[in-house]
Amino acid sequence: MSRDAHPMMHRALELAELAAQHDDVPVGCVVVIDGRIVGEGENRREIDRDPTAHAEVVALQRAAAAQGTWRLDDATVYVTLEPCTMCAGALLNARVRRVVFGAYDEKAGACGSRYNVLSDPRLLHEAEVQGGICADESATLLHEFFSTRR
Repeated sequence: MSRDAHPMMHRALELAELAAQHDDVPVGCVVVIDGRIVGEGENRREIDRDPTAHAEVVALQRAAAAQGTWRLDDATVYVTLEPCTMCAGALLNARVRRVVFGAYDEKAGACGSRYNVLSDPRLLHEAEVQGGICADESATLLHEFFSTRR
């Protein structure tokens, strides 16, 4: 699927590139309600010196502030990398309806690769999950970023 195939994932990829510019792992995320971006973010752990400043957490915080509520029931979240367990928990706590992600994360992915946090019926909430959207573009950003650090 090309970058132009999905404009929301395209924006998430732009945010991922921004993260790499400030030496953070290139992950970007947008929160969408009714076809409109209500929050967005990129990984900011290095620049903010905050271990919780993953793209999803940043985007959820901004979306909640913009909406005036932490409940994002009607939201679809687009993120370039499969969320980790921390981010999957944040997505569940925000009650998002749907999560669309790019590259799978075999080491730490919590939406199908290693764990299935968003679709675990034992938890309070479940979200629809769709992975592999613009996966090649997302994976390329990650590979290029890490290849310069090895």
